[in-house]
Amino acid sequence: MAELTADTLHAAAAHDDHGHISEEEHNNNMKLGVWLYLASEIVIFSIMIVGYIIFRINEKDIVAQAHDELGVGLVTANTFVLLASSFFMVMGLRAMQQGNRQGMLRWIGLTALGGIVFLGGQYIEYSELAHLGIALGFDDASAWSTFGMRFYAPTFFHGAHVFVGVLWALEVMRRGAKGRYDHNPIGIEMFGLYWHFVDVVWIMLFTLIYLV
Repeated sequence: MAELTADTLHAAAAHDDHGHISEEEHNNNMKLGVWLYLASEIVIFSIMIVGYIIFRINEKDIVAQAHDELGVGLVTANTFVLLASSFFMVMGLRAMQQGNRQGMLRWIGLTALGGIVFLGGQYIEYSELAHLGIALGFDDASAWSTFGMRFYAPTFFHGAHVFVGVLWALEVMRRGAKGRYDHNPIGIEMFGLYWHFVDVVWIMLFTLIYLV
């Protein structure tokens, strides 16, 4: 009987170890999938950034005039909001890792709110630039049109990623409220990888387009 019990406990322990390894492998595969997706997005953003750099080198006067019209104050505030939302995301993951589901929901909610505020600021900026005549167009004879195409392509594409991130954050909250991440917060980690990527890309765009 004692021998049978020992064998049973050993088998149960082996099963638990196997389950743990399977979960770890699952988490790694999920993260790898996100990294592969982000790698493809890096290629697209790189093409847009290189296109802007080439345009800037060839059309220095147009870019200089555009810089006089771009409002750095609003965009700087927007940048701060986006960076703060990245911090909120980290705190949300930490709260869930500590078993604090309500804390996670609050922090991820603030992350989503930061994304919404960023998109609102971007809408205001676009409206002001359109009023100044800097619009998206394909008329090569217009200086503002050629700049607008290079400006709006990467910034709007990034804004679309922020929008997707907000939806993802809300989905994380929905699942988290049901306890989906109580024992395995991989879903929050995946969202975090994406959100940090969005932040890093924006820092590059903000520096290249508005500051340099």
